Amino acid sequence: MLKQNELSEISSGEPINHFLLLTKFEEKTTRAGKSYLDLELGDKSARLSAKMWDNIHQVKNYLEAGIVVKVSGTMDTFNDQFQIKVEKIRTVKSDDNVEVEDLMPKSSRDLGEMKKELNGFIEGINEKHLKQLIKLVLSGDHLDKYLKVPAGKAWHHAYVHGLLEHTLEIVKICDLMCGFHPELNRDLLITAAILHDFGKTEELSTNATFDYTDKGKLIGHIVIAAMHIENKAKEVEGFPEDLKNELIHLVLSHQGKLEHASPVEPKTVEAIALYHADELSAKTNAYKQAVYSEKVGESNWTRFLPLAGTSLMIPKQNNEEEFNETLF
Repeated sequence: MLKQNELSEISSGEPINHFLLLTKFEEKTTRAGKSYLDLELGDKSARLSAKMWDNIHQVKNYLEAGIVVKVSGTMDTFNDQFQIKVEKIRTVKSDDNVEVEDLMPKSSRDLGEMKKELNGFIEGINEKHLKQLIKLVLSGDHLDKYLKVPAGKAWHHAYVHGLLEHTLEIVKICDLMCGFHPELNRDLLITAAILHDFGKTEELSTNATFDYTDKGKLIGHIVIAAMHIENKAKEVEGFPEDLKNELIHLVLSHQGKLEHASPVEPKTVEAIALYHADELSAKTNAYKQAVYSEKVGESNWTRFLPLAGTSLMIPKQNNEEEFNETLF
């Protein structure tokens, strides 16, 4: 069992003597012509920029993104952001007994509990074609990836099992909305909520860097999911064409706006509900993680977050345990 303080617990000026994930690595040159290493290092709690200024030629040839390294240095700040000043770095040895999985961020929710919830929602779908479709899509290797892959590379639910956690949040929001508005087609909406981000099983990798795959970059998770639904629906005898088109519409429109990469905008009440459920889950998680990981010094505000368009206030009464809780 790896025992070391998490990066989020270390203040500026304190020493670093940690095993960390190397998630980015590049040799750069200063204006004065001096070479240095520009790195990104992380653990379960945070990913931070890092710089190594001296003796880089002794180490650069055996470094690569996605490996565990032992780092000695100091926690520093630059432009109001934490940054690690690396003095020494090496790859792990077999007797270090450290694996990549030990340092990868994971959902704080129990996987078995989440799987049970997912299966409960699937079995609760009454429309036989939709239930059969979900079981065809979520099978074999695709199911394994669906349970493991993050929901995003960096912005929200960016950790192992993140897609499953994000999906269950959305399903529960949609289920709640069906209670408020019984006119909604619950079976359709819950099915779409379960499958809306299925394409991320092929868009994102499950390695330490959570990189985008070639297919993900070329096609994107929304279209990937729509293609799978189209193909698997053909295997379901008598699948109604109108129902299939409505389901695919919900998937294609779930990011709400064309400028947000949705091929179409929501045109049904169910699509509107799914879009806003997705927004609520994603932004609440992203802002929560930012409040937890982007604190600057002793301030009760985060740094300016470009994706949020603002800095965020850190409530003084909150602590780490509260930030580790999920939306549900």
